[in-house]
Amino acid sequence: MTAPFRGPGLEKLRTIADVVYEPWIEHRPLRIYNAEQLAAKAGEIDATILVCEADQCSGPVLELPLKAIGSTRGDPTNVDVPGATAAGIPVLRAPGRNADAVAELTIALLLAVTRGVVPADRSVRAGTVYAGGVIPYQRYRAWQVAGRTAGVVGLGAVGQATAWRLAGLGMRVVAYDPYNDAATHSLDDLLAEADVVSMHAPVTPETAGMIGKAQFGAMKDGVVYVNTARAALHDTDALVAALQSGKVGAAGLDHFEGEHLPPEHPLASMDNVVLTPHIGGATYDTEANHSGMIADDLARLLAGERPLYIVNPEVLQ
Repeated sequence: MTAPFRGPGLEKLRTIADVVYEPWIEHRPLRIYNAEQLAAKAGEIDATILVCEADQCSGPVLELPLKAIGSTRGDPTNVDVPGATAAGIPVLRAPGRNADAVAELTIALLLAVTRGVVPADRSVRAGTVYAGGVIPYQRYRAWQVAGRTAGVVGLGAVGQATAWRLAGLGMRVVAYDPYNDAATHSLDDLLAEADVVSMHAPVTPETAGMIGKAQFGAMKDGVVYVNTARAALHDTDALVAALQSGKVGAAGLDHFEGEHLPPEHPLASMDNVVLTPHIGGATYDTEANHSGMIADDLARLLAGERPLYIVNPEVLQ
């Protein structure tokens, strides 16, 4: 097991299997196995079950006599699922494991960018709160989010967890998701109405680049744009231009292409932008959630029952 596990899920797994626990997240420097390295490690300990979060389960890994692969992700992108299916290996996943965590960071970014939290913090630390004869109440006045309209793009587990939190802040919430009947707005209608646009769609050929120059142009003047999903959902150059023109009044972003934003990038110098380095799901609760789901499903599988979160159920037939 190279994924982080904790709580009752870890305890349960230890009652149904001999566990070799080497979570990638505890390694300094970072250690993530490629397929060859993971196959060698699994072969060394005669593993018959692999539970991974980031290590690559493909190629030689799928030649091992495995009873199951557990990917502690909502979407098991680290697993060659067609290859595992061809090899007759069940693949388990953990949908919604980080929904609350990402939703909470979405709210944090929204409030940070609308209330000037980061520059206000800097001014206190630098002793410039009263610089230029301006008091903080003058410098950091802002509109509250209560009474405004939030548009949620993507109404999956994270989008739903975000929607009720936004409603709890007193916002009117509308949503776009062509695969969820609870979402009653088209994307065009959402962009025209929303004071806040919050992105929660997965990256697919259909959604990649879905927010570009035309979409930013169709938003309300001064809109707040929050993306705690993936940077591939928007055109970053178009976002920069919209921020520079004032069309987008503020932005909160938790992801960048290649997992890195160069310090000289225009976004890094904008006080109306708050940037976090893909930490939306980085909570201990996320680990406890996926631990419980994977352990319970492995117990079901070993007992001859159908797992709840199996990606390739055809291998059970």
